[in-house]
Amino acid sequence: MRSAVSRGLWDSSSIMLGYFPVAVSFGVAAISAGLAPWMAVLISVCIYAGASQFILLLLIAQQTDVWSMVFIVIAVNLRHVFYGPALLSQFNSTGLEPKPYAVMAFGLTDEVFAAARARLSQLRVAPKAYWYIGLQLGAYSSWVIGTAVGAYLASDWLSRFPILQQSLAFVLPALFFALLLDMINSVDKRLLIAAALSTGLSSLFFVAHTSLIIGMVVGCGWALVTQLKRKRV
Repeated sequence: MRSAVSRGLWDSSSIMLGYFPVAVSFGVAAISAGLAPWMAVLISVCIYAGASQFILLLLIAQQTDVWSMVFIVIAVNLRHVFYGPALLSQFNSTGLEPKPYAVMAFGLTDEVFAAARARLSQLRVAPKAYWYIGLQLGAYSSWVIGTAVGAYLASDWLSRFPILQQSLAFVLPALFFALLLDMINSVDKRLLIAAALSTGLSSLFFVAHTSLIIGMVVGCGWALVTQLKRKRV
């Protein structure tokens, strides 16, 4: 068990390095929005939703009502509904009773999903759920610690160098793209092309998070049809 968790923590190092500066940026942005440092950390501890936390700050600044905030944050993160089933088959035999699906779902982010999707099938550690929890734990701790650093320590320093704060916003997309490149080797290229094209075309008519959901539906549909064809052969 310990070796699997340790391996997961080690494999999360690239995610941790990517999350930390973005989390620092969130901590700084939260202070700029008028939140107390402990509130910024509490948001990262309880919500842990990456870009959605920045959207939440904007909604708070606009004095949006609570239910609207809840609806918008859920809508932006609706893509995660597709992440769980895509990984679920890897955990049919977790070796854990009861299976900690609630914990495993809470720590599921874009980057964790990309890393797990690319590596789970190649893992030799058992049970894989412990590796996955270690992966999540590393990413989660980096995000929370980075938020605390940004909220308590770095706000004055970063405010003196605006270009650093602007560059931090690019780290998370760059990290996800790097993980996507790693996944390309283990996924049908036609599936990726279909999902990318449908996402790009739908972005001409819908907002970004809706386009992502459409792309995921197309990708899942493509994968389902492909698997059904293989079973018939």
